[in-house]
Amino acid sequence: MKVTVERAQLVKSLTHVHRVVERRNTIPILSNVLLRAEGGELKLKATDLDIEISEAIPAVVGEPGATTVPAHTIHDIVRKLPDGAQVELSTRPDGATLDIRSGRSKFSLQMLPEGDFPDLTAGTFSHSFTLASGDLKRLVDRTWFAISTEETRYYLNGIFFHAVENAGELKFRAVATDGHRLARAEIVAPHGAEDMPGVIVPRKTVGEIQKLTDDGDAKVTVELSDSKIRLTFREAPAEGEPAPVGIVLTSKLIDGTFPDYGRVIPQGNDKVMRVDRGEFATAVDRVSTISSERGRAVKLTVGEGKLVLTVTNPDSGSATEELPVEYDQETLDIGFNSRYLLDIASQLETENAVFRFSDPGSPTLISDDDGGSAALYVLMPMRV
Repeated sequence: MKVTVERAQLVKSLTHVHRVVERRNTIPILSNVLLRAEGGELKLKATDLDIEISEAIPAVVGEPGATTVPAHTIHDIVRKLPDGAQVELSTRPDGATLDIRSGRSKFSLQMLPEGDFPDLTAGTFSHSFTLASGDLKRLVDRTWFAISTEETRYYLNGIFFHAVENAGELKFRAVATDGHRLARAEIVAPHGAEDMPGVIVPRKTVGEIQKLTDDGDAKVTVELSDSKIRLTFREAPAEGEPAPVGIVLTSKLIDGTFPDYGRVIPQGNDKVMRVDRGEFATAVDRVSTISSERGRAVKLTVGEGKLVLTVTNPDSGSATEELPVEYDQETLDIGFNSRYLLDIASQLETENAVFRFSDPGSPTLISDDDGGSAALYVLMPMRV
């Protein structure tokens, strides 16, 4: 194999693929990235057996071929080369060494045969649809923080994506919960999502989706089977240019049943409070300075026209802050984890946040103040 590529494109692609490679591997081939030069392209692929990322970049192919080399090492080498450099990759006749040349720099890496590299993409995908990268990003960004880290409840260790009928319209919905809080976000379902199975996308895959999506109009094609999801990210082509091949992310799904989350979303919360979202988040952050690292509890006392935030820590002191709010019901005292309140507040988009309470021991609903239901959060109270 002999191929020449532009340094900026190579380091960008290596950055995409090398992230899935674990630093410590008992299987040596899983520490490597697969490089395949053919047809005017260099294709790169990496996997941890649960996730696989591949990408193709333009290249000048002198001799087609394929090999594998340590992913983190080649990424570090190329990252440290000067901007604008051309990088030549060539395998030696002994079949054991890859030479990397750029300007006056030369590196040699030990190879492993490409035939040993595992393939995660085998199988057929029964459902396929395309949506805007920005829409997928919003769904993930507004729900990922509620993913559970409790390994025993493995079916909560990801985001549940499914299609659901809501107000006479089909929605593509994302839900995550850790038992203390629940995050739900949705968009109008894209064509092709009508009969999709409900799937649980693992936390690590969600993290990669966050890094690969942007707020623009680029398209993401989603393909699903009973056990896998494949996402193809395509940037919008420059005028007069062909569409780029894009990045392909393939992942195993969590094999489990997501709970019936609709049962924990309260329907009768009639005590409504509106508060300036930014002021609320800043006040919670300030008073929680006093809270213990373990408890993080903050008490909300909601009365007519005002909200008082209180934190009491026997070891360090106390803090209170008062905010004006829209509220005309009976006075209510309720406690929450301050970290959870800040997480939710950071995902809301309107100027005001809307809280719907029932009583101090029941879940609270939190949403944007736009009358819609694009995102909804359920938060369990704490004893304070």
